[in-house]
Order: sequence, then C-alpha cells, then structure tokens
Amino acid sequence: MNRARTTLKALLSALALTGAAGSAQAAALTVVAVGASNTSGWGVGEAAAYPARLEALLRERGLDVQVVNAGRPFDTTSGMLGRLDAAVPEGTQLVVLQPGANDLRFFGTRERRSANIEAMLARLAERGIRAIVYDPAFPRESYQWDGIHITREGHARIAEDLAPQVLEALKPPAKAGRRLGPSARP
Repeated sequence: MNRARTTLKALLSALALTGAAGSAQAAALTVVAVGASNTSGWGVGEAAAYPARLEALLRERGLDVQVVNAGRPFDTTSGMLGRLDAAVPEGTQLVVLQPGANDLRFFGTRERRSANIEAMLARLAERGIRAIVYDPAFPRESYQWDGIHITREGHARIAEDLAPQVLEALKPPAKAGRRLGPSARP
C-alpha cells in the first residue's frame, strides 16, 4: 500500500511538473524578424545577425522570448508581403519588419515599397500582432565590403537599438480608463 501511494505521488508530481513546464513554454513570447539578407545575417551568419543578438539582449533583461529569424536573401517587400502569413505563426506577439533596400535595387518604386509595408502592417494588425518597422539609414561604417550588407558590429548596434523598442512594444496594453494618482480624488 505504501509503495502504491509513493508511486501515485511520484506520478502526480511528474504530471504537475510536466504541466508547469508546458505552462512556462506557453508563456514564452515570440518575436519574428521579417526582412531580406541583412535580417538573415548575410556575410556574418545567423548567430551574429541582429535577431539572435536581440534575443540574447532581451533574455539578459529577463524576458522569456524567442526571436525567429525570417530573413530571406534577395527578398523585396512584395515577397515579404506574400510570405508574411507563413513566416509569422499564430501566437506571435510582435514582428520586427526590416524592409531593406531591395525594392529599389531591383527596379521597384518607393510608392510600391510604401504600399507593401502598409499592407503588411494592416495584415498584422488584423491578426492582433504588433509591429515595429525598422528602416534606418545606416552609416557607411556599418556596411561590409559590398556596401549592401551589415557588419557584425552593425548587427550588434541594430539589436541594441531595437531592444528598448521591443521591450516597450511587448508591454501589456494599459487598462482602459483613467488612472488616479495619489493626490487625485474621485
């Protein structure tokens, strides 16, 4: 009888731990970085690309987060728009969109690029997914020898630049209604 009770306790403990682990996994945040070759880490490798570095920075700040690298070399905003739903799985909390310059490099127009970015933002909003468009002009020293792809140091700077933006975007939305301060009276 004691042996059966001990076995039952062990089984219940194992189930509880499995459930706790499953809950912890479900609580992990998912951020997807959508872009072209610079997002993918062209010339520096995926481990040195800004999505991996961003994940490390966010984890250092205590976030249980996975940053998925959905960068595809040679992609344009039309391609990103076409693969957005497949690249951004259900349950994603945030997308970092780095549209890059391939549209203009491959004979696209600024207007089409802007329209594609707006379409991606609208589609993400319809799905309840927040987005950050990261589209800065990089200084010359951030580029590799080809003048197109970002250096390791440039990727580190991108991650450092994005980290506070991502932290802010991942904050739970403020509750509706007015908050009263300590001196405010209803």
